Amino acid sequence: MTSDLLDDRALDGLRAGFAGALLVPGDPSYDEARTVFNGMVDKRPAVIAQCEGVPDVTAAVAFATAHELEIAVRCGGHGVTGSALTDGGLVVDLRRMNSVQIDPVARVARVAGGAVMADLDRATQPHGLAVTGGRASTTGIGGLTLGGGSGWLERRFGLMCDNLLAAQLVTADGLRVRASEQENPELFWALHGGGGNFGVVTEFTFGLHPLPALSVALLMWPAENGLELVRAYRDVMDAAPDEVGGALIFFTAPPEPFVPEQLVGQFACGVLITYTGTLEEARPWIAPMLGYGHQVEIITEMPYADLQCMLDDPPGFRNYWSAEYLTGLPEPAMELFVDRAREMVMGSPTQDAVFPMGGAVARGRADFPLPWRSAPWAVHPFGLWDDPADDERGRTWARAVVQDLAPWSVGATYLNFESDESDTVAVRARGAGNAARLAAVKAEYDPRNVFHLNHNIHPA
Repeated sequence: MTSDLLDDRALDGLRAGFAGALLVPGDPSYDEARTVFNGMVDKRPAVIAQCEGVPDVTAAVAFATAHELEIAVRCGGHGVTGSALTDGGLVVDLRRMNSVQIDPVARVARVAGGAVMADLDRATQPHGLAVTGGRASTTGIGGLTLGGGSGWLERRFGLMCDNLLAAQLVTADGLRVRASEQENPELFWALHGGGGNFGVVTEFTFGLHPLPALSVALLMWPAENGLELVRAYRDVMDAAPDEVGGALIFFTAPPEPFVPEQLVGQFACGVLITYTGTLEEARPWIAPMLGYGHQVEIITEMPYADLQCMLDDPPGFRNYWSAEYLTGLPEPAMELFVDRAREMVMGSPTQDAVFPMGGAVARGRADFPLPWRSAPWAVHPFGLWDDPADDERGRTWARAVVQDLAPWSVGATYLNFESDESDTVAVRARGAGNAARLAAVKAEYDPRNVFHLNHNIHPA
């Protein structure tokens, strides 16, 4: 049965015993439920199955496969490719499954598959614990972790997937499977960068780290001296210990209360320095950036959960992203990066970011399908704009940034930052040497490639 032939009788069969909500076109909350972060994505599923628990997930997957409906899996809906939705298929919407349970003694979090970073961060904060998350509180735990999980604390605590202890999945055949180092270890390996190719992850178990204090410095300048700022920031971070993280970002200065009027709407450069410790300990790593005439200065200790909210953007902007992971930032690379930043879509939330990597990221397990983790630096053109007339310009700019920096590439990229869904990019990001191993895991758990709305791995 195709989606065009779905009738009330077929849906009544799914509704029986379904604890959550089933939304179809025409329902009052249908359009809101199909809205994702990327405003370019406008897909109309035949059914949105808002699951309350694992039995609902199992029932939704079984219904979709029985009726030959394409399946999309939604956590936060933050993914730039729009794979959280499907045209004419069924969305397994996990957002109601957002519980977080903390064991502060064991330093472990059990996180339901539909939770977002805000759910996890607010639960760990009272216990002085944390784990690497993304860089926005609205990001879904599922897609973030399964793609690797880069975030502000990665140099100290590793990638989010490095802290994954176990996962519970519902496979395409409706089986409930647990993956850990001891149980189904090959599947567990594949979940570290293999994305949502192997089933619906309904629960994650993470190890947590003590984080009694977090210090932050946010500085902003007009971007005229951008190259000098990039050079200074590179030198600071090349010498910094694992406790120091952050980013340098070119952007249009927003109309925030802390931004002076003369800078609002102008091409600006910002530096965010994070330190997993006290402000007194952080100051030596902030001080080198204070001598360049900044116009905004915020230096403080703050809760990690609050830091995670600082760069939240609302859904609805048109998005195109890319990334390149680099062997270093020599002078020619910095010059190209700064020159290309001037071509971004101004007057929008578009950002051109450079992130320091290294630390615990580089020391993590080298056998995971995340070959980009060895890079000391990454550039991330993060394009967001309102007007469809800017689509071609925005895409061209993002692609040009990574093309310019390609001579210094490590040869791999992070798929959670990548709009390109091609097989070439998917293989490059996970490593050609890992392709056969991932394809074998895919063949065992999803031989019919039911879960293909992702950076896909084809079954062996």
